[in-house]
Amino acid sequence: MKIDGSISAVVTGGASGLGRATAEAMAAAGVKVAIFDVNEEQGEAVAQTIGGLFCKVDITSEESVVAGFAKARAAHGQERVCVHCAMTHRKGKTVSRNRETGEFTRLSTEDYEYAAQGILIASYRVASLSALGMASLDPLEDGERGSIILTASVAAQDAQVGQVAYGSLKAGVNGLVLPMARDLMDLGIRVNAIMPGIFGTPLLGRLPDKVLDSLNASVPFPKRLGKPEEFASLAMELVRNTYFNGQAIRLDGAIRMAPR
Repeated sequence: MKIDGSISAVVTGGASGLGRATAEAMAAAGVKVAIFDVNEEQGEAVAQTIGGLFCKVDITSEESVVAGFAKARAAHGQERVCVHCAMTHRKGKTVSRNRETGEFTRLSTEDYEYAAQGILIASYRVASLSALGMASLDPLEDGERGSIILTASVAAQDAQVGQVAYGSLKAGVNGLVLPMARDLMDLGIRVNAIMPGIFGTPLLGRLPDKVLDSLNASVPFPKRLGKPEEFASLAMELVRNTYFNGQAIRLDGAIRMAPR
């Protein structure tokens, strides 16, 4: 797909981190970008900077996501690109010992369900609602109507201790890719996922220098955290290269996460 001012895109989680870098890259290429995020102040600021549109969207709410797409499409027309970076989750070990009482506790079903809503179900919600709109578009070269990119994680393949919810649900995101791509093949809508490793996002930026140095050293090469713009670069290529379809791609400097 040609990336220029003739197309529009929706980027969830676009107020910061990987989503922001992707929104900036899309806008720099002339794409009309709508940012979905719950952080209204930061989202509005990013949208203003890139000449895009901010939509306050809670990805765990069907009503909120539907309203976000309606607002984005009213301003920019039907998106041909959807990059889903937003998520929310809770972490914990399946069973662990309480240090104060010595009793065993478990990650509650409610906490796991919350993570499922914020990772796997939200991914399906955003992708399927975007595809529903894309289906009405006129086809481009090769019969293509749209490109959907989900964000998984290297934890989908080598989750660490305490990541039972995050890892299994990101694996579920990878599991969506091929069957969804096949569901949508007759409509010319492609579906791919990126599995980022350890990236220098605002969340990691709050860690002590000693911890950051250790994380940098854990990456085989290059020995540093991934840059959000490198994630954005791959997202752009997945949009540009029509032969990418049904793929879940690691972007991780060859890291393989240890159990702890």
